Amino acid sequence: MLSRVNGKGEAARVLGGKGLAGLVTAALDVLMPVFCAGCGRRGSACCPRCGAGLAGHRPATRAWRAYALAEHDGAARRLVLAYKEGGRRDLARPLGRALADAVPFVPHARGDPDGTWWLVPVPSRRRAARARGGQHVLALARQCAAGLAARGHSVAVAPALGLDPRTRDAVGLDRTQRAANLAGRVRFVREGAPPEGTPVVLLDDVITTGATVAACARALDSGGIEMSAALALTVAGTPRS
Repeated sequence: MLSRVNGKGEAARVLGGKGLAGLVTAALDVLMPVFCAGCGRRGSACCPRCGAGLAGHRPATRAWRAYALAEHDGAARRLVLAYKEGGRRDLARPLGRALADAVPFVPHARGDPDGTWWLVPVPSRRRAARARGGQHVLALARQCAAGLAARGHSVAVAPALGLDPRTRDAVGLDRTQRAANLAGRVRFVREGAPPEGTPVVLLDDVITTGATVAACARALDSGGIEMSAALALTVAGTPRS
């Protein structure tokens, strides 16, 4: 199901004054303190210092126009793993907004002729999604869309890809094994797709070998959709060919 935000919606009203909201926030911080998943600093899921490490973009693969916000190490790695495997759903917003900051500046990335950005999340295996409480990259895409909309962009999230249940967990697989694991198993989902011929930006959490980006690009192409660029939170290692 497509979800669209036009960036022109009226801001929602919040009941209660600023003072009351501040008291509630302070009380929650005492009862259920939040710590940065990147460095352990108290106060937010992702502190400004760790968030700054996700600014910008760098090449992740040479062949598929793929980019990432940071290398998969240090605080960036801890943030991604806490979100993906550690149950830190509160990281969806700051990580998604970091993607939103980069999308308009990624080389080759573009919206449709009407100026709408179409975001396609990389799908997870159903078993993994159940364990994580849902499709975690889809949640990132929605937060990315909200961030773009807040800047006045028209944006839509299109869950246009699915995974064959026979797809294995990719942890521990090398480049050749990852490609074989995904061969023919990333499927195009027409009901979640934008109109044929629409350029899209593929979103992912981590790019390792580039096999997932390649498989997703081929699946989108089979449905007449062009992957103009791909953007991930992190890239593990040097840019892939």
